[in-house]
Amino acid sequence: MAQKVSPIGFRLGGVKGWHSRWFSEKKKYRDNFISDLKIRELVLDKLKTASVARVDIERSPRAVTLNIYSSRPGIIIGRGGAGIEELKKHVSKIVTYPSKININIHEIKDAESDAAVIAQSMAEQLEKRVSFRRVMKQAVDRALKSSQAKGIKVMVAGRLDGADMSRREWLAEGRMPLHTLRADIDFIRYEANTTYGVVGIKVWVYKGDIFGKKATAQSEAAKN
Repeated sequence: MAQKVSPIGFRLGGVKGWHSRWFSEKKKYRDNFISDLKIRELVLDKLKTASVARVDIERSPRAVTLNIYSSRPGIIIGRGGAGIEELKKHVSKIVTYPSKININIHEIKDAESDAAVIAQSMAEQLEKRVSFRRVMKQAVDRALKSSQAKGIKVMVAGRLDGADMSRREWLAEGRMPLHTLRADIDFIRYEANTTYGVVGIKVWVYKGDIFGKKATAQSEAAKN
């Protein structure tokens, strides 16, 4: 059997950075790790319509900082910043120790080439019973129109279009050098809850090669 390796984990420390950045004692590591998972789950649940691509969490002894990357920042901020204040109240209930909550919203300018945004858009269409072939074709065509995407691959698996047996279908265009460590590949797994069951979605987006750049600097530049 083939051994599957996550394109993100394969490139950590090279061209990709960590989504959680903090140091902790052994006793607090477990609590902080679980807290990070709950915070991300909360943000993605509360901001389903905001097209949130990712949530980076930074911790210091006195503060917890959330960097939320979204293609629709106005929905998160709300009128007069009310949305951020409400989100802070929910996050403060999850944090295990008293600390200041900071939330920074970053806009994704080229959302058509972001794997998470593509997967969320595909899930919304599949849940509305749009044909999976049409959904995949539209996702690929839109991504290739972007200036950043040089290749894309999308895959769906499950009871597609209500079929009796589950199967896997995929579509790819352009380059996808998965074995090249310097290749900047954006990858995401997502799920669509259809009336026939759960349909799994995977999206790979190749954005070119990176030479002599640190992961953190590249990550910020790609999103901003």
